[in-house]
Amino acid sequence: MARVVSIVGARPQFIKAAPVSHALRAFGHAEVLVHTGQHYDTNMSAVFFDELALPQPAHHLGIGSGTHGAQTGAMLAAVDGVIAAERPDWVLVYGDTNSTLAGALAATKLHVRVAHVEAGLRSFNRQMPEEINRVLVDHIADLLLVPSQTAVDNLTAEGLISGVHLVGDVMVGALASAAARAAARSTILARLDLTEHRYVLATIHRAENTDSPARLADILAALRALDEPVVVPLHPRTRKAIDALGPIPGRAAASGRLTFIEPVGYLDMVCLEQSARVILTDSGGIQKEAYWLRVPCVTLRDETEWVETVQAGWNTVVGADPERIVHAARNVRMPADHPAFYGDTHAADRIAALL
Repeated sequence: MARVVSIVGARPQFIKAAPVSHALRAFGHAEVLVHTGQHYDTNMSAVFFDELALPQPAHHLGIGSGTHGAQTGAMLAAVDGVIAAERPDWVLVYGDTNSTLAGALAATKLHVRVAHVEAGLRSFNRQMPEEINRVLVDHIADLLLVPSQTAVDNLTAEGLISGVHLVGDVMVGALASAAARAAARSTILARLDLTEHRYVLATIHRAENTDSPARLADILAALRALDEPVVVPLHPRTRKAIDALGPIPGRAAASGRLTFIEPVGYLDMVCLEQSARVILTDSGGIQKEAYWLRVPCVTLRDETEWVETVQAGWNTVVGADPERIVHAARNVRMPADHPAFYGDTHAADRIAALL
């Protein structure tokens, strides 16, 4: 069996790591979970460990926020020390955040093998920090754990063939487990006075939207133009960006039919997703979850890595243009076909076996 250091730091990584961590331990591997601290408050971090039964990290690095360079540099130095002390066989990284890049770089420089969960995704937009992280990590990883055939094709086009394994998406299993528990336990619809399938759920956190006052203002204008309740759990970075635009309603306060709330835990978020009429988001993970939950999605970006959801007709990419956003939100459809993209609920087991 292998000794595995797993690097997590951001909300989506906690979700992905939960089924993998359980599978690693069931398989007999020794896992050392490391939390960089990239997301650090209760609503963005601790609640996910509780709800997903994710083991508490053996190392919490407490890096926190900062510029990309400062944050990645601090993580690299801290992770380097953990790897040197733990002497693992593998360092396992997830997705496309600065935690992903720091973990992979630290391991490579210490000659420890790197496994990358969610390898091969491409937006083909090098202005996205996440795109740079994906490409760099894929080109130094020893084991590329791929969620879709499209991702395999992307790696092949870049000459990456060795170590590529189509395992499926680990979030399929995480969502399948969470959806039933969310339906039974979450009370968020009652707390927010929402009726199933009669509201819009929106999330905004990507730098391309939060760091552009013009794009952010356009998205907010579109949300306010919708003639139904719109619920927006606000990422801390997004709240700061909206504050910079001018007055914003306070916690759980409304502007017209637009309601801003604090970030919520995974079970409450899944409940909000599966009960929405349509989801508007710039999140990659939520695009997939919308697809698996059979809820139409409108993507507030100019491109997406999850092209299969668009090709199947469940996802519409509109960017930040208010007219396109409003038109797409009002005219979503639910296609008759729902292909089984991204595999089954056993991706985590395949990863444990490969390690």
